[in-house]
Amino acid sequence: MSEPEFDDSRERPKLLVVDDQYANRVAMRRLLKPLDVEVVEAANGNDALAACLDDEFALILLDVQMPDMDGMEVAELLAGEETARDTAIIFVTASSDDEMDHLKGYDLGAVDYITKPINERLLLAKVRNFVEFYDSRRALRRARDEVHTVNEQLRGEIEIRRHAEARAQHLATHDALTGLPNRLLFVDRLTSMTKRARRQAGHFAIGYMDLDGFKPVNDAYGHRAGDLVLEHVARRLEQALQDVDTAARFGGDEFALLIEDIETEQRCLARCHEILATLAAPIPVPTTDGGEVEIAISASLGVAFYPDHGDDADELMHNADSALYRVKYEGKASVRLFESVDDARPMPLMQGRQMVQ
Repeated sequence: MSEPEFDDSRERPKLLVVDDQYANRVAMRRLLKPLDVEVVEAANGNDALAACLDDEFALILLDVQMPDMDGMEVAELLAGEETARDTAIIFVTASSDDEMDHLKGYDLGAVDYITKPINERLLLAKVRNFVEFYDSRRALRRARDEVHTVNEQLRGEIEIRRHAEARAQHLATHDALTGLPNRLLFVDRLTSMTKRARRQAGHFAIGYMDLDGFKPVNDAYGHRAGDLVLEHVARRLEQALQDVDTAARFGGDEFALLIEDIETEQRCLARCHEILATLAAPIPVPTTDGGEVEIAISASLGVAFYPDHGDDADELMHNADSALYRVKYEGKASVRLFESVDDARPMPLMQGRQMVQ
């Protein structure tokens, strides 16, 4: 059960005195004066219930015999209030002989009885014990709340650190512009895929891809337009590939693909032509004058097929790159599966891919 929250770090404990006789309330206040407590008075049951809704009390001194609503009825109603049901009640009664009333009172939450006329020393001893118990419980509650606050702060700091570490890990393995895996993650996945395919006698394809004529986009419309084109290409690659496949960006307009679970070279070529067709749709980009222009981008794709074109990651990457060089040299905007002749690159390409854009 949750306890009411009170900022009680500097408040004196409060006692509620409930008695329909004003003189009795004044006498009780005088008797309790030696204690470091704040006394609140209620002249009837309704006032007592209202006071318990407004304040937390260390103890309630409750007269049993009252008109309209007696002490037993008040105790029963208090037991139904979440903020008051755990408050200690001492019944004040004119008779100490009715054991049945005492049993009923204990069932309703009474912790003790005091009979009239009230013995001052006995009253102070009993009240002091309950106030000290209340203070101890209040101190424990404050300590528990402080520990809870510290734990919440620690959990928050751990969560912030966890998110920061996850973010750092993501940035280390993904391209900042497109969000695609970068070369580091691509090579890691290629290495794992090669080992898995070797164990399971599987097939897959690795593709290296360049965008054709990308540099003029930056020159004509600015680098922001070029970035938008790259972002569109990345999203289209993700849509064209299966969940088990990978599209990565190596930098600039260079991308790489891993196409899993593809059994034949013919099917691989068909998939790659579908990917290039997806990329060929016009891409809307804003112009520097506030307008918009549609840019058509084609791509060249060189593909190596496992295990026909290599048995390890390095060989597959080399052969896919060689196939891409051949595509760029022979006309661009197409797909080429690696052939052994592709290693004999034309002389202009031996000086770097930038020779053929």
